[in-house]
Order: sequence, then C-alpha cells, then structure tokens
Amino acid sequence: MVPDVWRPAPKPYTLQFSFRPSVFKIWNKKENMWIFGRKGASGFSASSTAEDVTEGIEATGLTAIVTGATSGIGMETTRVLALHGVHVVMAVRNTEGGEKVKQIIVNEIPNAILDVMELDLSSLSSVRKFATKFISSSLPLNILINNAGVMAPPFMLSKDKIELQFATNHLGHFLLTQLLLETMKHTSHEQNKEGRIVNVSSEAHRFAYKGIYFDHLNNKSRYIDD
Repeated sequence: MVPDVWRPAPKPYTLQFSFRPSVFKIWNKKENMWIFGRKGASGFSASSTAEDVTEGIEATGLTAIVTGATSGIGMETTRVLALHGVHVVMAVRNTEGGEKVKQIIVNEIPNAILDVMELDLSSLSSVRKFATKFISSSLPLNILINNAGVMAPPFMLSKDKIELQFATNHLGHFLLTQLLLETMKHTSHEQNKEGRIVNVSSEAHRFAYKGIYFDHLNNKSRYIDD
C-alpha cells in the first residue's frame, strides 16, 4: 500500500503516514528506532544478523523446537542455533522439505544435531500428536520458538473449521505452548536453567487498528473488507 500522505510529524514523533481508511504512526521512542537501523536497548538493530546476536554464546546441551524451520527466519534460526551446539527439533508441515533443509545445514555444520518432526499448526490434532510424540521422546526442552505462520492466504477454513491464518498463527502455537509447558518447566528445574518461549510476530501488528473481530472470525465478507 502506498501512503496518500507523507509528511514530517510534529514533535515528539518522527514520521506520520496517513493511509485510507486509517492512520498509522511511528513513534519517535528510542526503543522503536531499531527498525530504522539504529541500535536499540539490546545493542542490536534491524540490520543485525542471527550470528551477530549469538556471537560468543556456547549453547551445547540445550534443546530447542523451531516451528516453520524450512525457510526464512525459521531456517536461519535453526542453522545458527545448531552452529552454537543446540539440539534443534525442526517442527515442519512438510517433512520431505525439512529433511532437505536438515541436510543443507549438516553439510555446513557437520556436528549439527537436528531432528525433523511433522507439525501442521492449522490442525489441532496435528499439534497434539506432535506434542505427544515429543514428550514421549523424553527429550528436554529449553527453548520453544513459535515462528511458523501464513500471511494473507485466500479465505479458507482449517480442518477445525477456523479461519486458516488465525488457526495457524495463533491457536496452533497457543495449544503447542500449553502442551509443552510442563516439559519446559521440568527441564528448567532439572538443569537449573531458565527456559525461553519466543513468539515471532510482525510489525504489521501495529496496523490492526480495530483489533480482532472474535465474533466474526469465519465471516468471509468481513475477511475481505478493508
């Protein structure tokens, strides 16, 4: 979408973009300036790589689950975690694609410890099946990275009759986290190490100016409205 108005905004704002039918503002706060390439409070910016962020970290002995590990952020996260010694479980919808990505990473990092497990986040039964299989493996779980997602697909319902994007990006990960939480707590207690749950989101969340219409999630006409 191209803004119909672009203009400097009065202080304390940096820029103000006006869109139809809504107005979005980017605030001039230090903690938000990382998106423009400036370092934020963490010392990193939007131009920082995963290797930059993890430099000097030794993570051998940790176990992580990364959803959507076959491409994009998920694939790079898997690669860099493996680079630092993490045992990564690649939770993917397409296991054939997952095995190919696994081989690519192992070719680069021969000592990488990677497992590929099937997970379709749009299906609650698939989420339960994945969690049951993981728990039965008796593996520890230090890190859960909820990364997988779909973006603006044509309107369709999941196997559970829920709008596909909401089912995949939100409900699937919510259930997955709930089912694995006790395993993470147990791991933290046994290893005396804090666990981490990371939910990957998008700057687009700032554009949800009217919030979520919970009473109309499956309403096709509302789905396509501006």
